[in-house]
Amino acid sequence: MRIEVNGETAYCYTNSREIEADKPTVVFIHGSGMDHTVWTLASRHFARHGNNVVSVDLPGHGRSTGSPMVTVEEMAGWVIAVLDTLEISNAALVGHSLGSLIALECAASHSDRVRAIALVGTTSPMPVSDAILNAAEADDHAAFDMLTQWGFSKRHQFGGNRNSGIWMIGNTLRLYERSGPGVLFHDMRACNEYASGTDQASKVTCPALLILGAEDRLTPVRSTRALQEAIPSPVVEVLPGAGHTIMVEAPNAMLDALHKVL
Repeated sequence: MRIEVNGETAYCYTNSREIEADKPTVVFIHGSGMDHTVWTLASRHFARHGNNVVSVDLPGHGRSTGSPMVTVEEMAGWVIAVLDTLEISNAALVGHSLGSLIALECAASHSDRVRAIALVGTTSPMPVSDAILNAAEADDHAAFDMLTQWGFSKRHQFGGNRNSGIWMIGNTLRLYERSGPGVLFHDMRACNEYASGTDQASKVTCPALLILGAEDRLTPVRSTRALQEAIPSPVVEVLPGAGHTIMVEAPNAMLDALHKVL
């Protein structure tokens, strides 16, 4: 589905279904340098279980036009604008990495529009190393290589995808390579500069779920303590054997966890 948001074309994957006013809505938000395709399995699953699903491409990503936004706050405002355009009064938000910060900001700043949040592969603050930032700013392929290598647990570096014939590492690398010039840098910088996450987390009033990879090297479980303490009564699921790219490393365990709040 293509809609117009703030004068630009925004693409939303809806499992080829129209939005129905009498159904609950789940919005899926991708991470840095990615697009809606990382949520295809989860989107289809929740669509088949009686929900509207809206898996977005952020501006400048995937099939959405426009320039990438530079702050998490701006991205959160854009997500709310998508809901306005689709005439959706409230929704559950599921975000991965950068997307988790966007979902958190939406829940804190627009509490009347968000009925639940699920933060996947998250932490706050979410610092980004100078090596990744510098490589991304220079549009150096090394940024893609580092994020792909560190984004998977060590065991999944050797494959083992439950879906026969699909190479997790290669697919993720190609997804980064599809992103436009400067897109990854803007996303990474937004993560790095979002300093109000824990303060905003304390304002969350809806049900909140954190899905963490036990072997995540980009947003390690130990780094989430401040976020867990700031959010009132979060549900926390730590998935054994999974790294940062939980959607492909532990897809079924992630779906089971999502049902706890969605």
